[in-house]
This record gives sequence, C-alpha cells and structure tokens, in this order.
Amino acid sequence: MISAHLPIVSDMKRILFTIIFLSISCKGHDNELYQLRMNMIETQIKKRGITDQTILDAMKKVNRHEYVQENFERLAYSDRPVPIGFGQTISQPYIVAFMSHKLNVASHHKVLEIGTGSGYQAAVLAELSDHVYTIEIIPELAKRAEKVLKKNDYDNITIRIGDGF
Repeated sequence: MISAHLPIVSDMKRILFTIIFLSISCKGHDNELYQLRMNMIETQIKKRGITDQTILDAMKKVNRHEYVQENFERLAYSDRPVPIGFGQTISQPYIVAFMSHKLNVASHHKVLEIGTGSGYQAAVLAELSDHVYTIEIIPELAKRAEKVLKKNDYDNITIRIGDGF
C-alpha cells in the first residue's frame, strides 16, 4: 500500500522543488534589477545634478525594466535610450529625470504628455502629479503602455490613441 503512494509523493516533491527554485530565482532577478535601478539613480541622475528628492523617489519607485521589451530588460537601467519597437525608444534615464525636473510638477498638477511611448515617463510623472493625460499615435505602443501601467496600478493616467500634433 505504501509503495502505491510513492510515485505521487515523488511527483509532489518534484513540483514543490520546482516552485521553490523558481521563486528563489525570481527574487534574485528582482533584487538584481532593484540594484541596477538604485545604481542608475546614483551614477546617472544624482551625479549629473538632479537632486530633487521627489524626482529621485519617483524614479526609484517605477520599475523601468517593465517598460522595455523583455529581451532588453538588462539594458533598461543603462545610460542610453532602449528600443521599444516601431522605430521608437524609451529615453535614457537622465533625460526622463531632467524633463521631469524642468517641468517643476507639483502633486496637484495635471500633466499632458504627447508621445506615450512605453509609458515610463507617464509613470514617473504620475508619481509626481495628480493626473497624467498622454497621447500616443502608434496604437500598439499605446496598448502595451496601458497594459503595464494598469499592472502597476496607475489609475491616475489616461491614455488616448491619436496624433498629438
């Protein structure tokens, strides 16, 4: 009778091991991306003179790697624009910080962004303002941005598909 249950127990152990292994692997990956994000803030943004704590906090909170295609995830925190498809790029981190700083956004402001792209700049602005309205001419980019913004619970961003010109 005991031997009849051994294959089931063995299968259960294998499944449990796989779940635990994947969980640990994902946490390690998340920690690595977190460290890359913190390094980006220190070496690319602060060292270039952006010291406004609200902007630094916003950029710490937004997971930039979620706004690029999976095959470019490791480049998300590098000091360069990264392709997002359709001939478009996500701006390099310093440019996002610089534009956000120059806007001088306050928590009660409403912001209009022309060119949603990946949605990353909109997410950073949503951390700083009351509401972000953003327009994207490429439907596929708008839909992808909307998906990741919803996944990250940004209910203060409205995306429209159209020509902002």
